[in-house]
Order: sequence, then C-alpha cells, then structure tokens
Amino acid sequence: MKALVLSSGGLDSTTCLGIAVEKYGKENVVTASLFYGQKHFKELECANKVARYYGVPHYELNISSIFEFSNCSLLEHSTEKIVHESYAQQIQEIGSERINTYVPFRNGLLLSIAAAYADGLFPKEQIAIFFGGHADDAVGNVYADCTQDFVSAMNSAINIGTYKKIFIESPLINMHKAQVVKRGLELHVPYELTWSCYEGGEKQCGECGTCIDRRKAFEANGVVDPVGYEK
Repeated sequence: MKALVLSSGGLDSTTCLGIAVEKYGKENVVTASLFYGQKHFKELECANKVARYYGVPHYELNISSIFEFSNCSLLEHSTEKIVHESYAQQIQEIGSERINTYVPFRNGLLLSIAAAYADGLFPKEQIAIFFGGHADDAVGNVYADCTQDFVSAMNSAINIGTYKKIFIESPLINMHKAQVVKRGLELHVPYELTWSCYEGGEKQCGECGTCIDRRKAFEANGVVDPVGYEK
C-alpha cells in the first residue's frame, strides 16, 4: 500500500502526513502540492520543509491557468480582499452565499489530479490519497468541497474510475480544529514548519479566518502555537 498526501504546508494536511507516516511508514508515503495561483508561495515552501522533515518525496504541479477567470480572493489576480474575520462572523454576514475564499471546485480538482498522478507513480500498487478536510470547514457549508458528502462522492468516483485501485482517506473529516491539533501533538507533528495564513507576510496575520481558527485550536489544547503572528 502506498499513500499520497495532498500537502498545502498547513496545519491540517501536515497532520494528515503525520498520520500517513505512522500508518504506512515513510518509505510508502509521498506528498504533492498544487500551485493554483494563490497570492503567495509561503504554503508551498512549508510543504517542502515538511516533506524534508519526514524524509518523503515531494512533488509540485501548476494548475493556475484553470482559475484564470475566477475572482476568488486567494488568487493573485483577484480584485477581492481577504476578509479579516472569523468564519463564524462571515457566515453570519453572508448567510447562504459562498465565502469569498472558496476556490471553485479546487478540492475536486486536487483529488482528481492526485488520483491520476498517483496511478502513474505507483502503477502496481493500491494507493490511499490523504485529504485534510475537517469538520469546521464544512460547518455552515463554508467550503462545500470539504463536506462528508463531497468527499464520499469523490471517493466513489475515484475508486470506480481507477478499477478499485485508489481511494481517499480523510482521517480528519469528523474532527474539529482543536481535535486535529490534539492528534497532531500526539504524533509530534512539526507545526513550527507549517503555514496556515491566507496572507503572505513575514508572519501569519492572526486576523484572517484560518489564522483565528488555528490560534483557538492551540489555545483549546493549552499549547502556544509555535508560529508567530503579526497581531
């Protein structure tokens, strides 16, 4: 059995990497990052650092052209600003509308590309694709492509389309962020090497939705987040 971990260099995907290495052994694990046109390279740099820490091969692919017509605030060419509020506040304000940091069908693309890429890397192996979606991403349908329904549907499609060879493992899907951090701390995940912030400053901003959630998750575990914040 082989495992390909979709690695953003962030907290969730790095926790997935720790789980994959524990379960399958680092000799059977690789990581992959996809550049989709985001405003900074911090997360890709961190994905490389994390892969080196675990001693696993790392691959990068560029899919930015797919999003050339999207105005998602995470994209370099976007005219939208990244909202500096918690997800709870944003949901309260926008209601049923999708959040402006939602990259159109990004996770569907990442999982599909990962399946095709993994098949080429390991043509004679069963392969688990590790995906770091968790329960907080699905609350209020903040990110529709992180929900259990979405992941289950993608898993079925990938498994059918690869002759039962490849499947999705989403070990965090029913966990809240604090539970993710708790599991990572148990595995001694190198959170000091990770980047979660949507902005690309010297330090993580501390004010965007993902920064707020990350900081609270460490506080809930009685641990200081090992990365620095601007505010």
